[in-house]
Amino acid sequence: MNKPMRRVAIFCGLLILTLLARANWVQFVQADDLSSHKDNRRVAIERFADPRGDIIVDGEPITGSTETDDDDFRYKRTYTDGELWAPVTGFSSQVYGSTMLEGVEDDFLTGDDDRLFFNNTIDMLTGEDERGGNVVTTLNTAAQQAAFEGLGDARGAVAAIDPRTGAILALASTPSYDPSTIAGSNDGEAWDGLLKENNPDDPTLNRALRATYPPGSTFKIVTAAAALENGIVDDVDTETDTPDPYELPDTDGSMVQNQTNGRCEDATLRIALVDSCNSVFAKLSDEVGNEGMMEAAESFGYNQGEDLQIPIRVGESVYPEDNRPQNAQAGFGQASNQATPLQMAMVAASVANNGSLMEPYMVDQLVAPNLNVVEQHEPREMSRPMSAETAQQLQSAMESVVEDGPSGPAAAIDGVRVGGKTGTAQRGENNSENPFAWFISYAMVDDESPVAVAVVVEDAGVGRDQISGSGLAAPIAHDVMQAVLESS
Repeated sequence: MNKPMRRVAIFCGLLILTLLARANWVQFVQADDLSSHKDNRRVAIERFADPRGDIIVDGEPITGSTETDDDDFRYKRTYTDGELWAPVTGFSSQVYGSTMLEGVEDDFLTGDDDRLFFNNTIDMLTGEDERGGNVVTTLNTAAQQAAFEGLGDARGAVAAIDPRTGAILALASTPSYDPSTIAGSNDGEAWDGLLKENNPDDPTLNRALRATYPPGSTFKIVTAAAALENGIVDDVDTETDTPDPYELPDTDGSMVQNQTNGRCEDATLRIALVDSCNSVFAKLSDEVGNEGMMEAAESFGYNQGEDLQIPIRVGESVYPEDNRPQNAQAGFGQASNQATPLQMAMVAASVANNGSLMEPYMVDQLVAPNLNVVEQHEPREMSRPMSAETAQQLQSAMESVVEDGPSGPAAAIDGVRVGGKTGTAQRGENNSENPFAWFISYAMVDDESPVAVAVVVEDAGVGRDQISGSGLAAPIAHDVMQAVLESS
């Protein structure tokens, strides 16, 4: 063979080897990734070839599947009271994917989870269509309805927890949407109407889990716990030696003012919580120090990144590393302090549970189509932000807030110990925008609390002088707590 022909033969041989290597790479190394790729239409067709398992609340399905006349997608997802449950279910769309529980538990709901292998094998041998498993939640229908109806037309959110176990009882977010409207393959117009660029209300945002807000005065519970745990004050009835107003440290005369006149100077923690004295908690936060305040906040669940999953990922609540004046302001829930409603429900829950913070969770069981329980959640302690003694002192102070403060008429429940804390969080530069209205609370029966609640009202469409935690948020918390108590 002459030299030019030998070069051509070698080149062609290399091309064949390259082609063989590439084919083997695609068929063996990339096979799994390609078969499950979101842009692989066959994956979506297979996902909707059979009915999905259901999401269950109080023993009843809040989802379903209906047969379609689509050539590709045999079944489409349906939802019962879709707007009510959207923050829990999310959506399962033939085009736009899946979110929330529909997304996190997708493999189990479609039947593709390895734990359903035995069940699927039996179905195959008996000629049954493949079926998905069911996801049994911890949600309480009455509490969810009370939260959703209480929010009404406002932008806002509610999170409710059983402090004893961490079970999530309600997750409401408004404005909401009906996932059924985007479940099919021809729902582009409905989808466009939900996008934030077309809808400033951003209805698909899960405000209870993913939106963060300055927690305002509700955070004073964390600062009070840090002050007690660090020995800054002996108990909730010890005077704090606080001037009114209080000058922020390391500033040229910047003052922390109080909304209430008369009792904030040298106020005890109890009085400071009832009258919501910013000056007291700014001073206490400075005395605890930024590092101590970060540690306290983190023990309640702050600064967890994406580690907190219920099993849906929860947005990060942030108490930042900061300078002295910023840290002082963060101590009463302002500056760069940001929290989700779920986070603030966890704060109330820890107080109610005598200092033990149980890990929040929303899925109680995963159940196979043959009704065998594949997975059962076991409650577990997440952290212990405070001693039982500190928690019981804060219970006493929070109950004084409801008994003696402006939230009392809205939050109190006859024959039940109710502890709470209002918050009206400043918003915008120089507080130029309408503030957020907050209320966190718990209900205590026989020295145990079956429910702790956090409510934030982002925008209720009312005048600035009508915005307060006691006026807007506390009545919603009351209704949610009462719904849980009546359904227990």
